[in-house]
Amino acid sequence: MAPAISSSKARLRTPWQMEESPLIIPFPRMWGLKVLLLPMVSFALYPEEILDTQWELWKKTYRKQYNSKVDEISRRLIWEKNLKHISIHNLEASLGVHTYELAMNHLGDMTSEEVVQKMTGLKVPPSHTRSNDTLYIPDWEGRAPDSIDYRKKGYVTPVKNQDESCMYNPTGKAAKCRGYREIPQGNEKALKRAVARVGPVSVAIDASLTSFQFYSKGVYYDENCNSDNLNHAVLAVGYGIQKGNKHWIIKNSWGENWGNKGYILMARNKNNACGIANMASFPKM
Repeated sequence: MAPAISSSKARLRTPWQMEESPLIIPFPRMWGLKVLLLPMVSFALYPEEILDTQWELWKKTYRKQYNSKVDEISRRLIWEKNLKHISIHNLEASLGVHTYELAMNHLGDMTSEEVVQKMTGLKVPPSHTRSNDTLYIPDWEGRAPDSIDYRKKGYVTPVKNQDESCMYNPTGKAAKCRGYREIPQGNEKALKRAVARVGPVSVAIDASLTSFQFYSKGVYYDENCNSDNLNHAVLAVGYGIQKGNKHWIIKNSWGENWGNKGYILMARNKNNACGIANMASFPKM
């Protein structure tokens, strides 16, 4: 039996604003059956007339315009594919498969490859080595706080939508800095100590996945995130724990329409997820 669709909810809220799934799946104790129904749900989730309405609302919300009808059709197909991915992911999240949820945003008509090309700008030197002059040596005396959020201390500027990010690098855009310190590669404990003792730290991550593109809330962890594929620079402005999941508080540069008002909680102490501690640095004061 195909899952029923609550059309009234779908009309009242856009799919990227829904707090609850519009799907009503029976058999609450039959977890396996729910999983089997997921492929069926992906096709039955949004009837064509609802998709038409939501597409127009999405374009209006983000002021999208296209050069031709052909271009719009192409973008619509990408948008529908992304919407399907978001819907299935959130159904899985409701079953406890994931610790985070996705939502449609202003990047909805872009592929993940296009996002990497247009929204990331980090260039990692092929032979990046750390010298003793720049290596950060943590002070291990005392205990670091269990959580810290520099947004609450007023140390973090508002989120902006910018074309690219930069790292503290004496040969790059941050050459204006007098110096910098680099976290020992892959060492999340040292990164935590730096964030706790020094302040926000610039980090590099893999931002190439669709799951990152549409992150909305929760603690982000995707096993497909490649710690060796560093392509985007972001800022670690704190850390903490949510529902038993340790995380970093990360400020992105894709505007407040992305993520949780421009921020994402990324898994901490989980095998250096997305390479978050592989190329971390902060300015020397």
